[in-house]
Amino acid sequence: MHSKKILLLLGHPDKSGFCGEIADTYERAARGAGHTVERMNLGEMQFDPILHKGYRERQELEPDLVKFQQLVTTSDHFVIVYPVWWVSMPALLKGLFDRAWLPGSAFRYIKLKDGTRSIFWHRMLRGKTARTILTSGTNPWLVRFLPGSVNAQLRWGILWFAGFKVRTNWFGPSENIPEGRKACWLAKVRSLGSRAE
Repeated sequence: MHSKKILLLLGHPDKSGFCGEIADTYERAARGAGHTVERMNLGEMQFDPILHKGYRERQELEPDLVKFQQLVTTSDHFVIVYPVWWVSMPALLKGLFDRAWLPGSAFRYIKLKDGTRSIFWHRMLRGKTARTILTSGTNPWLVRFLPGSVNAQLRWGILWFAGFKVRTNWFGPSENIPEGRKACWLAKVRSLGSRAE
């Protein structure tokens, strides 16, 4: 197995909880197996998550967003660890993608001869892989009965749209976890990290 360049994003604003432990475990295992890991912790990034004018006007990117774009582009594999809050990702994580997932960096619309935008687009990150690792206070099988898909926005609307092949792991209930179950989950994360999956 060849060494991979991994971008690991902790998508929980607080790195002291179980999501942080998952990210730490993945990072240690990946580094231990000889992979290169660049890590960004969402809660330590400095940027305005709000698109104040939508996409009608260019909003200057803060240095952390520029760095994030560069690391996404140069990585082979992108791992995002985040909690499910109200059947979605944290607002700050969504804000990161609102600001940084831009035409020309992650995708590019095809222009027609008359200058208008086609419904088709170039997936500029095609060939890369990604893994989303979710935690939730509720059992995953129960949340799946709720309307919509908890991971669809990130998996399909953001990552797949830009070209990533995406896989997902979901751990829950993740509050007051019995030690045996927690050890089993972290062993799975270690295995993923060592294989850069």
